[in-house]
Amino acid sequence: MKKMSFLVLAIIVLGVLEAGPLTAQQGETRRTVGDVPDVAETASVTHNSVRIAGRSIAYTATAGTYVMREDDGTPLASIFFMSYMKDDVDDHSTRPLLFSFNGGPSTASVWLHMGVLGPRRVVADPDGFALQPPYEIVDNEYSILDVADVVFIDPVATGYSRMVPGQDEHAFHGTMEDIASLGDFIRLWVSRNQRWESPKFLIGESYGTVRASGLAGYLQDTYQMFLNGVILVSMTELNVDLGSDLNYALILPHYTATAWYHQALPAELQNRPLRDLLDEVEEFALGDYLHALALGGYVPAAEKADIVRRLARYSGLSEEYVEDTNLRIDRGRFRKELLRDRGLTVGRLDSRYTGHDRDSAGESIEYDPAIADWEGTFSGVFNQYIRSELGYETDMPYNIWGNVGSWRRDQRVNVGEMLRSAMTYNPYLQVHITEGYYDAACDYFTAEYVFSHLDLTGELRDRIHFSYYESGHMMYIHLPSLEQMKNELTAFIQGALAER
Repeated sequence: MKKMSFLVLAIIVLGVLEAGPLTAQQGETRRTVGDVPDVAETASVTHNSVRIAGRSIAYTATAGTYVMREDDGTPLASIFFMSYMKDDVDDHSTRPLLFSFNGGPSTASVWLHMGVLGPRRVVADPDGFALQPPYEIVDNEYSILDVADVVFIDPVATGYSRMVPGQDEHAFHGTMEDIASLGDFIRLWVSRNQRWESPKFLIGESYGTVRASGLAGYLQDTYQMFLNGVILVSMTELNVDLGSDLNYALILPHYTATAWYHQALPAELQNRPLRDLLDEVEEFALGDYLHALALGGYVPAAEKADIVRRLARYSGLSEEYVEDTNLRIDRGRFRKELLRDRGLTVGRLDSRYTGHDRDSAGESIEYDPAIADWEGTFSGVFNQYIRSELGYETDMPYNIWGNVGSWRRDQRVNVGEMLRSAMTYNPYLQVHITEGYYDAACDYFTAEYVFSHLDLTGELRDRIHFSYYESGHMMYIHLPSLEQMKNELTAFIQGALAER
């Protein structure tokens, strides 16, 4: 088997199946490997439409599996995908193509699919909070299908993707193995669907930003597939080692945003616009605060007292609590402490959400109220949608969260450097980062810092674009942010393809 690659030798062209609206034809493709029966590939093709910006967009949807193989043809894994291609296009080779996946690293592609990019989206209240079950979906007037075709990929163990029986079920569950398996799938999909000439983009959320950053380098180095753009939604540190003290400084603006949202700041700060306040906090975080952290136990008493006072004002915590932390406010403990006097905790992925713990005196939250709010909504609507609208029939459970074992997080694989290198080799590769102010898992200020230090020359700065939302990790569940995100993704894709 090719090093760090699960190369597929045989390309089986799936025929385009004709079907009427909301109907599907589902089939299997089999062959044999020697005397061993092969694993089936499945496909269900449907036709439908969605109204976007007042126009009806007709599209063809395919839900199915591709089998990934060893060099000798031995099947390794069955990877599930869903693709949406706009109809009435004279030449798809000129149409932008977007590959989408989520993170975890154990979660399926359902969040970006049913939250922002696909033709249908989950229904929540305008702020993004779940409604009473049973849940429902509506046409997604903010779908990206008017701009680009989309392929959603479920990594192995998530969705309907599985290793072949007899293979190690966790063979792909490591940083580079995961990147290689997705890269090999993308190469196969592009070849089978004759889309090598299409402008190509990746979009990943959370750990999916690790996948997307690594894939930019892997696809370029392994298959000479050069991309036009990479979209990083709620970006992680990309395996870049920031150092512990720096982490305390970078998270502070998120603490301020969270306290501001919950009306926990002093009145003179609470009455200011959030963005104006954050500018001040960011300067403090990387200035006086970081200097005090760097001095460790040798910070002068007067300087420490001043930092304690300012930290308390900006975080919404008491001066006594801040001093007891030695100026180092743990993320998990902050979620427990901020609203302790109200008997509430705040969410990790979206700190606008609040929860109630059984033990209010503890030091960590018992659950993430944001995840609790989202899981039932997305799982319920997707399991109905995949069968009733996409016509994909299987008794296999769709793993919103899959078993990826003890994920092999190889810190030697610097995906940030892989992305930087890809941008250096490909002067047309653009990067767009979307960040929510209320996201503690992947906070916006850390994302800014990571990119400013990946590109020490500053030469890539004009090709790196940030957008910010008054929402959390999944900013698109907040209706005003969803509209903003659609407009900014459209502008990014079109801008990346403008002549230079």
